[in-house]
Amino acid sequence: MLTRLFSFSALASALLITPVQAAFIADDVQLFMHSGPSYEYRISGRVRSGEAVEILETSGDYTKIRLESEREGWVPSRYVSEGRSALEQLPVLQQTLAEREAQVKQQADEIQILRARVTTLESENGDFTEQVVKRDTQIRDLQFELQNMDQSNLMRWLTHGGLIALAGVIIGLIIPNLPKRRKPRDEWF
Repeated sequence: MLTRLFSFSALASALLITPVQAAFIADDVQLFMHSGPSYEYRISGRVRSGEAVEILETSGDYTKIRLESEREGWVPSRYVSEGRSALEQLPVLQQTLAEREAQVKQQADEIQILRARVTTLESENGDFTEQVVKRDTQIRDLQFELQNMDQSNLMRWLTHGGLIALAGVIIGLIIPNLPKRRKPRDEWF
């Protein structure tokens, strides 16, 4: 009984002294556990890829692990990773993926709506561009007509002025040559 108690206390103290870490076996391998820290020891079990393990101790290139089934063994340290396995994270990753896909679908719908709006705006812009071209054409036509009216008015005024001047010259030449009325002779002078 004393030896059993001593073994139990030795085991308990060993567990308290040795830090236990949560880890997992790399997601891309399937390993055999050995009873000691090398390939030369007997195979004591198999560890599946992504399986959660506890790190009990490390010796050289080997790590002693404990499986959830309480079996223990040694595996090469390069295949043991700390943290959570990608297999354990798979549900979270799938949920994140579903959320991202929903977000992408929503953004695709928004892009379609925006493209339709851009098409509408481009059509309206084309209409406005046509109106601007028509207005510019009308403005040029009106400016041309205004220039022609200015020239026409100038010619009319010049013509009227020339006629008035001609009439003045003619009147000026005719009036002095008209017979003069004789003044009655008054004796007053």
